[in-house]
Amino acid sequence: MPNIWIKICGITRPQDAVSAAELGANAIGLVFYPASPRAVSIEQVAVILQGLPEQLLVFALLVNPDVSAVRAIVDSGQFDYLQFHGAESAEFCESFGLPYMKAIRVSAGLDLNAELAAHETADLILFDSFGENAPGGTGKTFDWSLATRLGQSTREKLVLAGGLNAANVKLAIHQVQPFGVDVSSGVEQCPGIKDRAKIKAFIEGARSVGH
Repeated sequence: MPNIWIKICGITRPQDAVSAAELGANAIGLVFYPASPRAVSIEQVAVILQGLPEQLLVFALLVNPDVSAVRAIVDSGQFDYLQFHGAESAEFCESFGLPYMKAIRVSAGLDLNAELAAHETADLILFDSFGENAPGGTGKTFDWSLATRLGQSTREKLVLAGGLNAANVKLAIHQVQPFGVDVSSGVEQCPGIKDRAKIKAFIEGARSVGH
């Protein structure tokens, strides 16, 4: 069985990006949402990403951004994927010439099939926990059984997020069988500051499970 795909999100420091790469993550994410405690600026990107291996994918996380903000990120040439966490339409998401991941904030009353149909062009779909005041990074899990009802074709591009950590990632993978997992607060000392030991434990836990 193939290894699970792993993304470490909310990177703000070069040493944390290096740790993610050295410990075997497939991707990292940088947050371009000013209200987030993990937010970075386009001016910081070159320093954060210096010296990373080419195979490590880099995502830019945005929430209802202006076109100009996305263009600046794309034009920097330092990102492989865009990651949208707001109410962006598929037409908007796919208009920038980079593959994209669309986040869906899962709650009990949400019509997941309708949300998925609205973003059929997304290369990856991220299921995250719904939070009243935050578009992500809540540190809370959601009802994973909502994701297990999806068809296999959907789960082949499904990335599971929301409250994951080394203690629960194996169970999450067993239950949902996603393509990948995405973690931020679950591997931190405090918001935006990652903990190498926690990253290591998370990746080892996820890698110990086939899907």
